Amino acid sequence: MLELRPNCECCDKDLPPEATDALICTFECTFCADCAENLLGGVCPNCGGNFSARPIRPAAMLQKYPASTKRVLKAEGCGPRKAA
Repeated sequence: MLELRPNCECCDKDLPPEATDALICTFECTFCADCAENLLGGVCPNCGGNFSARPIRPAAMLQKYPASTKRVLKAEGCGPRKAA
């Protein structure tokens, strides 16, 4: 089940389950569209993968499978992934 994290890992912007500007990578890292596009250049700083629009879970399913309330924020800041 997709975790639906409640915030952008870079800027801590609230991203409720119905947010249309929430983007995720394959590891469910969650970022707002502004940070993902303008700060990260479309590359996840955690895994190096790309982003996709986070699906919106229907309200009826949110009751049964609620979104996460655990906020994830990059303590070291958020910037483009450095080349290995």
